[in-house]
Parts: sequence; structure tokens; C-alpha cells
Amino acid sequence: MTAMITIAEERPRQPAIVRLLELSDAYVAALYPPESNHLVDLSTLEKPSVSFFVARLHGEIVGCCALVDAGDAAAEIKRMFVDPKARGLKIGKQLLSAIEKKAGDLGLQTIRLETGIYQPEAIGLYRAAGYAERLAFGSYLPDPLSLFMEKRIGGFT
Repeated sequence: MTAMITIAEERPRQPAIVRLLELSDAYVAALYPPESNHLVDLSTLEKPSVSFFVARLHGEIVGCCALVDAGDAAAEIKRMFVDPKARGLKIGKQLLSAIEKKAGDLGLQTIRLETGIYQPEAIGLYRAAGYAERLAFGSYLPDPLSLFMEKRIGGFT
């Protein structure tokens, strides 16, 4: 049977999303000290400057990510997470494609992100999609456990 995966913008305050965010919190807490975790909470994900995407597998929520408009023709990816039981189905790649399309539709020029150095799957996903390493940005401070990346989009170079 073919996996039926859908990606759509949805509201973040749903029990299955809360569960995913809790799984994400536990995952990064096991890898990094608190000062190296740069997670945003549910209320931040509900702000008007945030586009929140949900991945569903046969109707069940299995992934999410947010595009946070920084107000300077750039946005940041936050809370990209796929339930471990749904990994290997290219859901992260589909979420990333949806975010990039949304950023283009919004006329943004750059997408940035911070991820941890102990997450090779995430780093590989971003590199394969054309994200390049850069220095810390915004309110981030340099952190040896963080990797900062960005991609120019919308035909801007």
C-alpha cells in the first residue's frame, strides 16, 4: 500500500501537535544542554507571523514545522520534527518543500535555521536541499553545539 502523505497549513494547537512537540523536546533534551536548545513554544507558533505546516500519514499527524517571518525579507524554520514511527518516508523533505514554497509566495529572499550538530539526518536534509552554513544570526549567539544554515530563495542570489 502506498503511503498517503499530505502537507497543509494548520493551526498548531491540536493534541497530536502538542504530542509531537513533546517528543521533539525530549529528543533535543537528550542530545543538548538547556542553553543549547532554541525551541519555541506553542503560543509562539500561533502568532500571525508564523506559517505552521502539518504532515499527515493516512490522516494521522506525523510531522510539523514552522516558518517564522523575521520581518527583514527572511524567515526561520522552527520546530521541524517527524514522529520516529514515520521516518524514512521523506516527510521532512516534503515539509521543507512546503515551507520553501510558502516563503516564495510571501516574497521572502532567505530562509535560515539553527540545528544541532548531533542531528546528522536533519543536517543532511538541509544540505541536500541547498542550505549552506553561515554564522549565527538574529538573537542567536555562537554555540559549538549549533549549526546555522541559510538558503536564498525566490531567484535572489
